[in-house]
Amino acid sequence: MRDSQNRMANMPRPCMSGGTRFSQSWRGFQRAADHHVPDESARSCNRFRPEFGMGFLPRLHLFELEDLDWFPHVIRNLATDYLQFIETTFKLHQPVAPLLRRALERSAMTQVLDLCSGGGGPIVDLFQALAAAGMNARFTLTDKYPNLPAFRRVAALHPSEVTFISEPIDARAVPPELTGLRTVFNSFHHFRPEDGRAVLRCAVQAGQPIAVFEIPERSLVTTILLLLTPLYVALATPFMRPFRWSRLFWTYVLPLVPFVCWWDGLVSQLRAYTVPELTCLARSVGGTDYEWEVGRVGIGVTPGHVTYLIGLRSGNNCR
Repeated sequence: MRDSQNRMANMPRPCMSGGTRFSQSWRGFQRAADHHVPDESARSCNRFRPEFGMGFLPRLHLFELEDLDWFPHVIRNLATDYLQFIETTFKLHQPVAPLLRRALERSAMTQVLDLCSGGGGPIVDLFQALAAAGMNARFTLTDKYPNLPAFRRVAALHPSEVTFISEPIDARAVPPELTGLRTVFNSFHHFRPEDGRAVLRCAVQAGQPIAVFEIPERSLVTTILLLLTPLYVALATPFMRPFRWSRLFWTYVLPLVPFVCWWDGLVSQLRAYTVPELTCLARSVGGTDYEWEVGRVGIGVTPGHVTYLIGLRSGNNCR
């Protein structure tokens, strides 16, 4: 009975101000754990099952076309351009700004090292939101497959505060000289549990804070809405900048971009981690001096949420 009560006490509780935000601080749970997590504990995080209200399907790690090494970079870049356009146009990550600001303040940092940056995602909007709140943060964009044209466009908007790295950066093995709050926007689902654990462990071993933010979720409503992705791409393309004939060709003549966005978007939903699953991964990372917070926050009036996982060194003492 006591074990059952403890598990219930550790489950995230709904926010009393409306029920759209779920947050649970796992403060110090790693301090009570050994550095070495038993293999069975780690393996249990690899066998995710659906939980009532959190995922209507088991996590399915199907392949995404953009993850394939041989996938044409032209199509990959056009697809990430579409994702960046949707994120910035509808400000999907606006609820993230207060969480990011708090993580920076608690870690006493102003440098953000963005991993898996894709087309630049919400970086410009978040930079502006932090600046409006009085925080002059600096961002560095990185990716395993850098979309350099997109990186240059984003960096040109704020050349002193937004930079990028041209060489491939693997989020599982970040060079130690790259310091700052590590962020992962809408990309953590690309990693299998063992690789996601490696991303978190890499940050912990380097003594760097990390913040994961994910819009994909295993929700029936959002998955159904994604079935219309080819239509969304066709409607959005005329408004995307810069204008490219290749964008028109691969969207309307030979519609590979709408297909890729539809397939990868659907797979992203099925790959998404729930709050309990992210908690399980954080518990299995090791490291006795980290505090973790995991939860969900609603995206305006939409049915969607941003699921987040934030890990900081205890005592606001990040290196």
